[in-house]
Amino acid sequence: MTSEVIDRRTHSFDSDGQPNTASSKEITMTDPVTIARRYIELWNERTAGRRRELLGEDWTNDASYVDPLMKGDGHDGVEALIAGVQQRFPDFKFSLIGEPNGYGDHIRFSWGLGPDGADSPIKGTDFAVLKDGRIRSVTGFLDQVPPAA
Repeated sequence: MTSEVIDRRTHSFDSDGQPNTASSKEITMTDPVTIARRYIELWNERTAGRRRELLGEDWTNDASYVDPLMKGDGHDGVEALIAGVQQRFPDFKFSLIGEPNGYGDHIRFSWGLGPDGADSPIKGTDFAVLKDGRIRSVTGFLDQVPPAA
């Protein structure tokens, strides 16, 4: 039996969990940090047209999102959820909490939602499943939600 330690900061993996040997441009979206940052960028984007562009670049056409409060399917469904959250919390922004990590086609990251520069009153952890380096599904968990939210 052999074993190998993999430095996740310098290696990426395809959807079968095998090391990805594609060019650096092709593997950009297999890095958990890049994926999580782009995800947060999407949720903070205020322009609907730009959100649709980001969804087209980073999410599969059949992508889905679900958490205890909402569910959306496809680019239109996910975009509608984002627009709804922005309407409900117009002065809040999403930010990453901690270091995203992942293995194979799964990543996990935590986020906060609150006023810029302040501690986030709403916090959660999302788990994403990738397909060919694009988000196919996200399951969100709400870790902290104030009663008034």
